[in-house]
Order: sequence, then C-alpha cells, then structure tokens
Amino acid sequence: MKKTLIGLVALFLLIVLASLFFLDLNKDKTTSLEKVRLAEVAHTIFYAPQYVAFSQNYFEEEGLDVELTLASGADKVTASVLSGDVDIGFCGSEATIYVYNGGEEDYLKTFAQLTQRDGTFLVSREAYESFTLDDLKGKTIIGGRQGGMPEMTFEWALRQNGIDPKNDVNIDTSVAFAAMSGAFIGGQGDFVTLFEPNALQIEQQGYGHVVASIGNLGGVVPYTSYSARISYIEAHPETIQKFERAIQKGLDYVHSHTDIEIASAIIDFFPDTSKEDLIDAVKRYREADSWPTTTTFTKESFDHLQDIMIASNELKEKVPFEKLMYQVNA
Repeated sequence: MKKTLIGLVALFLLIVLASLFFLDLNKDKTTSLEKVRLAEVAHTIFYAPQYVAFSQNYFEEEGLDVELTLASGADKVTASVLSGDVDIGFCGSEATIYVYNGGEEDYLKTFAQLTQRDGTFLVSREAYESFTLDDLKGKTIIGGRQGGMPEMTFEWALRQNGIDPKNDVNIDTSVAFAAMSGAFIGGQGDFVTLFEPNALQIEQQGYGHVVASIGNLGGVVPYTSYSARISYIEAHPETIQKFERAIQKGLDYVHSHTDIEIASAIIDFFPDTSKEDLIDAVKRYREADSWPTTTTFTKESFDHLQDIMIASNELKEKVPFEKLMYQVNA
C-alpha cells in the first residue's frame, strides 16, 4: 500500500513537472515574438487573405505577434498610426495621400496591398430583371463617406457610364460606414453600397438585391493596403519585411485554395456568419477579381487611384508614386 502511494505521488509530481516544462516552452515562444499593433479600417470578408494569415499562423511563422484592432474609417486608421496607438494601418491607399498633402513630415508610406478592386456591391431595394446603371438616375444611393474610396470609386464608375454623380443621382454621404446597412433597412435610400457579408445579409433578410459589383466597374487600384510612418519603417525594416511575407502567404493561400477551404480558414473571424454564407461571399470576391497575386502594386494602378480622386475633386494634382510607396524587397 505504501509503495502504491509513493508511486502515485511520483507520477503526480512527474505530471506537474511536465506541465510546467511545456508551459515554460509556450511562454518562451510567446515572449520571443515581436509585438506589432495593426488597425484595420473595416471587418469584412473582402479582407480574407489577412484573416488567413492569422488563422494559418503566417505571422507567427515570421516571428510576429500581431494585435488586430478595428478603427472604422480610413481617417480613424491614419489617426491611430499618426498618434502612435498602432504601428501599421490597413485602409484605403488614398489615406496616405491625404496625410502627405497635409504637410506631415513623418508621413505614411504604403508597403503592401491586400485588395486590388473596390470591395462593395450595389444593393437595390427594388428587384431588376436586367439592371443597368441608367436605372440609378433620379434615385438616392447611400454611398459612404465623402472622400473615401468606396464613394469615389462609385462616382468614377458612374462618370465612365455617362452618369453625372452630382446631377443625375443623389449620393447620400451623411451616413456613417457602420450604419449604412441599418439605414437602408430602415427605409433610407433606393440603393446602398455594401461590403460582404452585409450585402448578402440584406438579400437574405429580404430588404434588397445585389445588382452590381463596384469592383468590376472601378478598375484596378491599390484599394486597401498597409502603411506605416517613415520613422517606423526606417527603425523596423525587418519587421515590415516579415509582415509583408505573411500577407503574401495569405494571398497565395486564397489563390491556391477553394472557396470552401478559404471559408473554413476564416470562419472564426465571422462567428455570426454561416459557413454557407462565407462561401458565397468568398465566391463573389473571387469572381470580382478582388485579390491580387502579389502585395506589390504598380505605378499605373496608383495613378488610376489618383485619377479617381481628382475626378471627385478630392485631389488637385498627383503625388509621385515613389514618395508614398516603400519597396519591401528593394
């Protein structure tokens, strides 16, 4: 009996020691990772490659512990970066232009793109058998923040199709980004531009119908990208490179896996969205050619973004590409 008791005590001590050993290993692994604070402009399936980078541990593979927070609106993201609350901002590339033109000496440079087209879908309150943009004439569209990429790209698409966004339609820019779905459900506007999964949810709830992809209408631009202060980039070039590699792995994943696999990889980031809806939304973004194959974007796409801004009277003249683009592998 005494031997049995001694054996049990020894076994218990062995289990405790083993547990402490593995806990210590995990602690060492966590503390060895470099902390990076990241603010994202919105939480949408449009950013699937980023969430893949989290779920597949691509950041950890690069030695980074990335803390993700939401700062709704590109203006709020850039404010967080400029104030030092976060290290890296993720939002529309137009934000770096606004900061540069504002005279900030330690301005933001973009070092990687995640999406290459507008990610919103035009949702109509009325069902159309064969929708065209001419059907928008005389109607009210909840279009997002004035000067934001979704609203400016929408205006660009209208002009390219012979519609004057100032006189032929009424674009309501008074509704905050987070409130657009609710305003539309509440009866405001004839149309609304929404990201996924919001557009799909509006359809399923019977409040509207997706009639067009703004991404297909707006052309290729560095739509949403990662940027940081010049001082941060200069002080942490290896961190920027590691971050970019993790995002590239996320892009590689979405181009080499099925809609079902992608939905499975990001499902924990959208607990209120069913797997079936995630699959449908991923399919929509793939069909809209939303995700580039590389984080590096071209001068041509950056100039097109600035053409869109100039057409919306949000920019007077173009900023040189090399001023705002940081080449990670240069």
